[in-house]
Amino acid sequence: MNKYVKFAFLATAWLLVIGLLSFVNRQETPTEKMVEITTKFGVMKLKLYNETPLHRDNFLKLVNEQYYDSLLFHRVISQFMIQGGDPESKNAPEEKVLGEGGPGYEIDAEFVPGLYHKKGALAAAREPDNVNPEKKSAGSQFYIVQGQVFDTLQLQNLEQRRLQQYRSYEFKDYMNQPENKELLGKYKYAMQNGDRTTGMGIMNDAKPIIDQRMEKYKYSKEQMETYSTIGGTPHLDNAYTIFGELVEGWEVLDSIAAVECDQNNRPLENVIMSVRVVE
Repeated sequence: MNKYVKFAFLATAWLLVIGLLSFVNRQETPTEKMVEITTKFGVMKLKLYNETPLHRDNFLKLVNEQYYDSLLFHRVISQFMIQGGDPESKNAPEEKVLGEGGPGYEIDAEFVPGLYHKKGALAAAREPDNVNPEKKSAGSQFYIVQGQVFDTLQLQNLEQRRLQQYRSYEFKDYMNQPENKELLGKYKYAMQNGDRTTGMGIMNDAKPIIDQRMEKYKYSKEQMETYSTIGGTPHLDNAYTIFGELVEGWEVLDSIAAVECDQNNRPLENVIMSVRVVE
């Protein structure tokens, strides 16, 4: 084969390979879906994360069914968040306490490293830990973070409280793993019979593993910078699933968060929403 022809053939082959790889990469990284929430204060545009597919797909399904249309932002707390998605809020009388409604199912938690409660974060509401230890999300109720700005000392104090709060949770979760069934029985027997030496020994043996698990509750450099500039609600990280973020309509978020509310944090004047997928 003529060397120039051979070179041209090889070059063409490489171009085809590069093109194929580019196509595969595009296929592996689908475009993030966008939704718009329209209220009397204006429109908020949000993107849904592909990293949380269960929550993304459920939200899109409900939006396409017009589930959210005419529902209220029924719980609003300034410098914290605005919450909506309770089907019982549609045409609800003023005296009705809202926040218990839903489609009749929950969604498994999707905690993703790098997704945190910065201002504008879109997250799923849920039942508290005492009745929902797996932190499963409510089927339809969601909130958008307004939050506040924290200084470094406040964030360090919050982090220490979080580490103290979740250490016992992580130890309990570790001990309840199937492979630790025998160890858990030994630990329970020791604690029930006042054998603190054996109980503390088991806890000390587990300490390196628990310490490793605790890393996810520490604030990264990026989180520290974000929470000290644009703000958010850092104490909710790793406790509620975040599945999107606000990209347009920041003034709408702030306007809703500023409305006057009753003792149950329900706005005195209804803030009605309609939601659509942006094609």
